[in-house]
Amino acid sequence: MKVDILAIGAHPDDVELGCGGTLAKLISEGKKVAIVDLTQGELGTRGTNVTRAQEAASASEILGISARENLKMKDGFILNSEEYQVQIVKMIRKYQPEIVLANAVDDRHPDHAKAAKLVSDACFLSGLVKIETELDGETQKQWRPKQVFHYIQWKHITPDFVIDISNFMEKKIEACLAYKTQFYDPNSSEPMTPIATKDFLESLTYRAQDLGRLSGVEFAEGFTTEKLLAFKNFDGIIL
Repeated sequence: MKVDILAIGAHPDDVELGCGGTLAKLISEGKKVAIVDLTQGELGTRGTNVTRAQEAASASEILGISARENLKMKDGFILNSEEYQVQIVKMIRKYQPEIVLANAVDDRHPDHAKAAKLVSDACFLSGLVKIETELDGETQKQWRPKQVFHYIQWKHITPDFVIDISNFMEKKIEACLAYKTQFYDPNSSEPMTPIATKDFLESLTYRAQDLGRLSGVEFAEGFTTEKLLAFKNFDGIIL
C-alpha cells in the first residue's frame, strides 16, 4: 500500500499527541496515512501492552488511518542499530510515503530523541539500492521520502513551520482520549504520571492555541525540518 504520509512514533499515542490534528486534516483532504509504532509502550506506568494496542486501534479508527503496525521494539531501550534501522527501512519501502513524520528531536522521554534519529537515518538508508530487504517473501525496491518532519512533544521547541488544525482540534483530542489508561481520569485508581494529569490534558489545547496565536490561526501543530522548504508560490500560505 502506497501512502502519502507515514507517521512514526516511539510509543502508541506519540503520533496522536504530536500530530493528530495534522493527520486528521490531511485525511479529510483525501491523503492516505499510515502509522508505525516502534514499541508497545510496555514500560508505561498505566495500562498494559494489550490495552495500548486496543487504544491505538480505536484512535486509528477515529482519525481514519489507512494502516497501522507495531514493530515491537524494546520500550525504553530504542537503539539506532542496524537491526532497528532495517525494520524501519522495510516499512518505508512497504508504504512508500512522500513525507515521514517522526518524534521530536529533543524531549523528556529518551526514546523520543533516539527514535527521531533512528527514523531519520532509516529514511536515508531506505533510498540506497545496495541495501537489500525482503518483506513477505518479496524483494523490496528502494524508496526515500521527500521530506522528514519532526513533530513537537513535551518540550517547547520552536517550530520551523506550523499546520493550521483549527477545524480538527476536537478530532485530535478525541483520538488522544482513546488512550483511556494513559490520560486524565478522575476515577482512575492507577498511579499518577506526568501525562495523566488534568494540566497535561489541558495543555494539548492551550499549546495548540498558542501556536495558532503566533501564526494567525485558532489552533496549530508545529514541526521542525531537516532541510529548507521551497515553495513554488504563496498559495496556501496565510499572510
